Amino acid sequence: MLDPVAMPHLADIPRVQGKRLADEAAIWFEGDTTTFAELDARANQVANGLVALGCGPNDRVAYLGKNMGVYYEMLFGCAKSRTAMTGINNRLAPPEMQFILSDSKAKVLFVASEFYEVASQIVSECPDLTQIIAIDGGHDTWPAYKAWRDRQNAQAPGLKTRDDDDVIQLYTSGTTGLPKGVMLTNANYNAVFREASKLDWAAYDEGDAVMNAMPLFHVAGCNIGILASAQGAQTVILREIDPATIIDLVEEHRIAHAFWVPAVILMLSQLPGVDERDFSSLKTISYGASPIAEDLLKRAVDLFGAKFSQLYGLTETVGLGTYLPPEAHDPAWGKLRSCGVPYPGSVVRVVDENDKPLPQGEVGEIVIRDAFVMKGYWNRADATEKALANGFFHTGDAGYFDEDGFLYIHDRIKDMIVSGGENIYPAEVENALFGHPSIADVAVIGIPSEKWGEEVKAIVVLKDGHEPDTASIIAWAKEKIASYKCPKSVDFVGALPRNPSGKILRRELREPYWEGVERRVG
Repeated sequence: MLDPVAMPHLADIPRVQGKRLADEAAIWFEGDTTTFAELDARANQVANGLVALGCGPNDRVAYLGKNMGVYYEMLFGCAKSRTAMTGINNRLAPPEMQFILSDSKAKVLFVASEFYEVASQIVSECPDLTQIIAIDGGHDTWPAYKAWRDRQNAQAPGLKTRDDDDVIQLYTSGTTGLPKGVMLTNANYNAVFREASKLDWAAYDEGDAVMNAMPLFHVAGCNIGILASAQGAQTVILREIDPATIIDLVEEHRIAHAFWVPAVILMLSQLPGVDERDFSSLKTISYGASPIAEDLLKRAVDLFGAKFSQLYGLTETVGLGTYLPPEAHDPAWGKLRSCGVPYPGSVVRVVDENDKPLPQGEVGEIVIRDAFVMKGYWNRADATEKALANGFFHTGDAGYFDEDGFLYIHDRIKDMIVSGGENIYPAEVENALFGHPSIADVAVIGIPSEKWGEEVKAIVVLKDGHEPDTASIIAWAKEKIASYKCPKSVDFVGALPRNPSGKILRRELREPYWEGVERRVG
């Protein structure tokens, strides 16, 4: 079980488990197994290597790659050296990656081979970056990760870690197109351990196999391996989502726990022959990050036979906020559209525009108070003050509580689109589209998607004399921003609805597409 006292800081996890469970498997990745003793020693080597490169408290170390087993020794190595691991979304366009590296002032970048070329393109624009380390080796200039790591001392670096040390920094999209770095500390994770230890979805037994199919630049991906290692469970890591591989690994490793976003659950449920596969090892499945259709949820519960828990949270809350417990997945409860109830030690409210709590049934902004709420946004004092006003984190989501204390998310106060678990801000997409030679005006909204929960749609006003050309507009966007942010479809209109101050009325644009859809966000 999770023990916040024995392991108050992330650095304590490999240290404690390396002694208790020295020869037990901690990490499995593509046929390679790392024991807890090896994880601790390698984390020490990474820490000592980072210190030798001049990294210290408050410095950032970046990771650019798909999921790999070495990520967690790097993460725990950062924690031991009192630096913060900054995962870069590997689906971003090079300018977006460059912004994160520059904004975080990362001194060291660990990069996987498929991104060597991208890293070479942007390194000159990252003045704080002093060392690039090639995870897979084979680079003419950059040292190979394993050789670099194995040259370092395997003894603990001897640094005293602190509650307020930033251990992970993840970037969220910004409403103005500039991502913000979310600072997560040892104290935040200790609060996660205290809250999660009380619930089924995070209760792993020693030796359990826990699947990590979520990208490591997402808070859920980071959390899975952290929670598993903290409880002496084995983390089985997938490089990327592949439904057939997921099913195979569930059977081969007797996976006991998994977190799958609804898009993955849909893919798995549609695989040919899936009803004949063996899911008897599964104890818990947790899900979240985007809406899920009730019919799909019912199908998944029948198919996998595990206890299901829905998780609602944000990067700024280390992924915690509310949870829908397994028993509430019984259709007789009538709570399948809910995102559940607050964690035992949390305060979750629905408030009006003046931060005054609203009565049951009334829709307002969801705000959260707990020790797991982020320290703040990296170098964004104004944004931090606004997000944490009056002691609560303001989610930007609109919802209401029912008479039983279950929270329902009604809509999004902010304009963020969540597609397949990825956060997408309309302003960022609009900025990319505005330079297209045919576009006079554009608005971007999220519309329902059976596969992704939401998908991006552009509503375009054409310049005089120009003809509609959806393919050209989408191709233009793909040159500017990551593909997952680009519109999947384009509608053409004569004018966009705006209020007297000129602001686009996105709710008015969204309404026809969401008519009849009760659950509008995840």
